[in-house]
Amino acid sequence: MDAVVELLWTGSYGSTTIDQICEKAGVKKGSFYYFFDSKCTLAVAALDAGFQKKREEMDSLFSPTIPPLERIRKHCELSYQHQVKLKEKFGHVLGCPLFTLGSEVCTQDQKLRAKVQEMLDYHGKYFESAIRDAHSEGLIDAPDAAAKARMIGALYEGLLTQARIQNDPEVLRELAGGIFSLLGVKEPAPV
Repeated sequence: MDAVVELLWTGSYGSTTIDQICEKAGVKKGSFYYFFDSKCTLAVAALDAGFQKKREEMDSLFSPTIPPLERIRKHCELSYQHQVKLKEKFGHVLGCPLFTLGSEVCTQDQKLRAKVQEMLDYHGKYFESAIRDAHSEGLIDAPDAAAKARMIGALYEGLLTQARIQNDPEVLRELAGGIFSLLGVKEPAPV
């Protein structure tokens, strides 16, 4: 599963073959077909497995015990650091694996599109809870936390995509400031 995620993220869904996946994972093609009937089935399973790991990190990062605006600021910082590490490892900023895969397959494979959408929606719920908490504490005026979370998601994905295209993680330095501006936070959010 790690092999398919890396190949899809560093390359593309369309160009990644089952032979490449098997080679990267060190398994025989017959073993692949014993567990998965297609590349799509493996990709969905790999996204689920990866999200289970990511969920623990997000649960900790967005814990209600952390002030709501600090949750968001910290997420921005960790996103930047993660992309810097990816560039060091692969030579490229990779952006968001969900958005990269989703934008490629959304018109071709409804099962993968639905899985990506499910995960992006779940990710948005973390921001929605932080926004709702910040609103209830009087830190921001955001009575429609879901709408603000969607706007933040668009900004987040847009900047990650720009960082990938420009191959420059420094683009993500604008993330916290942009989010805080959307939320109407008056003090800057240094990252």
